[in-house]
Amino acid sequence: MIPSITSLCLAQQAQFHPVVMVSGQLVRFDASASNPDLTSSLLQDTAAFSRYMDAWREQANAEFAIGGYNEDRVLYRRSPLFGQEEARTIHLGIDIWGPAGTPVYAPLGGMVHSFAFNDHYGDYGATIILLHQLEGVAFHTLYGHLSLADLRGLQEGDYINRGEVVGHFGEPHENGDWPPHLHFQLIEDLRLREGDFPGVCTHAERDYYLQNCPDPDCILGLMQQAHAR
Repeated sequence: MIPSITSLCLAQQAQFHPVVMVSGQLVRFDASASNPDLTSSLLQDTAAFSRYMDAWREQANAEFAIGGYNEDRVLYRRSPLFGQEEARTIHLGIDIWGPAGTPVYAPLGGMVHSFAFNDHYGDYGATIILLHQLEGVAFHTLYGHLSLADLRGLQEGDYINRGEVVGHFGEPHENGDWPPHLHFQLIEDLRLREGDFPGVCTHAERDYYLQNCPDPDCILGLMQQAHAR
């Protein structure tokens, strides 16, 4: 029987390099409808949304805000990219919110599968996907909302060492018009996609996508460290 990606990653979690170096506090951020701060007017104003996230982390005395896997979110009301009648609202990765320029590291060695500048309002912006193997089982990690400079000189097939810098949290003009953060996602089957993969799905698609995109905290190992504000 082939072991699951989750079980393989949990078994080797202590060997992974941190995806983001955390020296301070982590706080859980709620991006669901239960957060009354996330009004339409705030979400439609990227600059105001960015100021809100900075102030929210500061008030929580936190270096980074984190969360979002399998969360039914209101954030995607800000862009038609996520659909209207059957909206995509279920988040498939973990977001780490923090200062632009924050370095992002490869947790384990892998190959550059693909990359792209997904330049639509509310999209990933600069995006890199790596291909890895653990005990002969292949899977991918996706890094969204990076800096455009991280794509320069990159080539598909490049080998990335464990602990090597993959990218940096991008500014809104290059990260899909979001407050600076990293979207980190684990993907088993890319379904022939290159440089892009859904990071949000509809309620009807939820079971399929959660199976194909396991909780990336099996690599990050950060959610238990995060406190509620």
